[in-house]
Amino acid sequence: MNAVVIFTALSALLVVGKTLRMRIPVLQRLYLPSSVIGGLVGLLALTLCGEYVPEDITSGMRAVPGFLINVIFATLFLGAAIPKVREVFREAFPQFCLGQVLAWGQYVMGLGLAGFVFSRWCGVPAAFGNLLEIGFEGGHGTVGGMVDSFKAYGWEEGIALGFTVATAGMIIGIVVGMALIQWAHRRGYVKEVRSFEDRSLHERLGIHSVRNRPSAGSQTVLCDSIDSLAWHLAIIGIAVLIGKGMHMLIPMKGFPLFPLCMMGGVVLQLLARALHARLFIDRGQMERISGASLDFLVVSAVATIRLDVVAANWAPLLALIVFGCLWTVGVIVFAGPRMFRDAWFERGIAEFGQATGVTATGLMLLRTVDPECRTPATMSFGYKQLLHEPIMGGGLWTALALTLVFEWGWKPVFLLSLAMLVCWSVCAFFIAKSVKRGRRS
Repeated sequence: MNAVVIFTALSALLVVGKTLRMRIPVLQRLYLPSSVIGGLVGLLALTLCGEYVPEDITSGMRAVPGFLINVIFATLFLGAAIPKVREVFREAFPQFCLGQVLAWGQYVMGLGLAGFVFSRWCGVPAAFGNLLEIGFEGGHGTVGGMVDSFKAYGWEEGIALGFTVATAGMIIGIVVGMALIQWAHRRGYVKEVRSFEDRSLHERLGIHSVRNRPSAGSQTVLCDSIDSLAWHLAIIGIAVLIGKGMHMLIPMKGFPLFPLCMMGGVVLQLLARALHARLFIDRGQMERISGASLDFLVVSAVATIRLDVVAANWAPLLALIVFGCLWTVGVIVFAGPRMFRDAWFERGIAEFGQATGVTATGLMLLRTVDPECRTPATMSFGYKQLLHEPIMGGGLWTALALTLVFEWGWKPVFLLSLAMLVCWSVCAFFIAKSVKRGRRS
């Protein structure tokens, strides 16, 4: 019965969020996802009427993100053509380098503030600093996937704080990202900006016209044997099972499951290629399953944020978000023009969107400045994800860093992050030097 109530409640919030976005123009102009709007409605409802909602329903809603993030990460490489590492590096190394500078810098910024300032003056644990990268780069899904890690080390407040950082990051990614696009348009860095006024009524409402509805994926099996959607869900389940098997072999306490589900997906994709069975897995259907999971994940995560925990830690939380935003904007504006030979803003704004929100935010901002994909930014950003996702933004290091802070203390992780930031900054320096030399010639 609880599963029915939770599913119907989250479904209702998504419908309410979509309806409000269609009815309120300011929400359309802010490009806020319906899942965030619905989640905020749910948060308001639980705040006002939470005493009438059974605790097992609320706790069940809080468990939804931790499950769905495993599904999302299992789909990352399923059905996708995995190019050679050499080709990926050749096409996207500067983009990958910029992403690494942003991510490691968020660790240095977060752990430095938490270790040197917040832990002494605000009484928060040093692991508070991990929330910047977990919430900004990782997003709601990563926070949800690390719920067991927070619980294993007795810091359940980190869950609510992480979801708050992720929500703030998604809003910052969209609002500040659109402000950066307007700034770049005035400076002449981009020419093909699609403003809100340039969009059709259907685009403003967020719906496809009847005559131009894209496919949601291709059916790869006949329905008289097994439904194609059920087939793809079963493949995802096997990927999660492989990840769970890997997880059981890890002796480290609190290590999350979702990065290993991604590895399970890679194993299945490589196996399908070796058996010449790649055509049985459709990338379009995997993307739709992932997208649906992300919407339900976000709406449940936002709706169940504990406002009492946020209120008790508002000062360090606000400072962390502000400094994280300043770092991300500063890196994009300073390093972007120097690291890329062409389309520096298109490449940079995609990185900004991902470094504050999720990959979808980066792609949305990129399509705003490059709607016809006339620059190489889309390909470069996509290739970069193959290298970046397994490490940062919910990858292996994101999962490992929180555990190491609890096990080793914050200073070793801070120093390691600082060393990695220096290394990637040196790489960025040489890339910028090469670009400058090329422009002179």
